[in-house]
Amino acid sequence: MSTTVSKPKTIGRPREFDPDEALEKAMTFFWQHGYEGASLAGLTKAMGISTTSMYATFGNKEQLFRKALQRYDNHPEGYLEPALREPTARGVATALLNGAVNATTRADMPNGCLGVQSALVTSDGAAQIRELLNERRRRIDARLNERFKQAADEGDLPAGTDPTVLARFVSMTISGIAVQAASGVSREELQAMAEAVLQAWPPSEPSPQH
Repeated sequence: MSTTVSKPKTIGRPREFDPDEALEKAMTFFWQHGYEGASLAGLTKAMGISTTSMYATFGNKEQLFRKALQRYDNHPEGYLEPALREPTARGVATALLNGAVNATTRADMPNGCLGVQSALVTSDGAAQIRELLNERRRRIDARLNERFKQAADEGDLPAGTDPTVLARFVSMTISGIAVQAASGVSREELQAMAEAVLQAWPPSEPSPQH
C-alpha cells in the first residue's frame, strides 16, 4: 500500500509596496474626506495595502494621520516657511495668501486644506486629533504674530498697528480661502479675494528725512 506524502503548503509572501507612495495616497484620502470621514477600509483601499500592512508600517489610524499631516505640511502646505522669510510684512502676507490659493486649488490634488477639512472632528475618540490640529493652528498663528511684531518694531508697519490682530486676520483669510476652495470656488475668484486683502494692507512707515 503506497503512502502519499503531502507537500508542505507554501506561505505566500506579503505584498510589497512603497511606503512613501502609500503615505501620499493616505494623505490625499484624508484630504478628501477629513479625519472622521476617512474609514479604515477606505484608507487601506486607497493605499492599496491590507489593514495588517498599514498597522505594521504606519500604526493605527491616528498615527497614520499624524504622518500624513506632517507630509502635507512639508509639501502642499510648504509655502509657510519661505513666506515668513520675506523681507516685508506685506511680502509675507502676499506669499501666504498666494500660497494658500495655489495649494487649495491644485489640479492634481483635492480642493481645500487637509487641516481645515479635518478640524471639525466631534467624536470623543478624535479628541487627540482635534487638539493636534488646534495646536497646529496656534503654532502657525504664533509664528505669524512673531513675524508681524518684528515688522512693527522695524517700522515696516504703521505705529499703532496690532500685530496680533493682523496675524489673526491673515490666518482667518487663509482658512476662508481653504473653505471656499473646498466648496468649489474658482482659483480666479480666490485670487481676487487675496488681492482685495492686500489692497487694504496698512502702509509701511515712511523713512525719516535727512
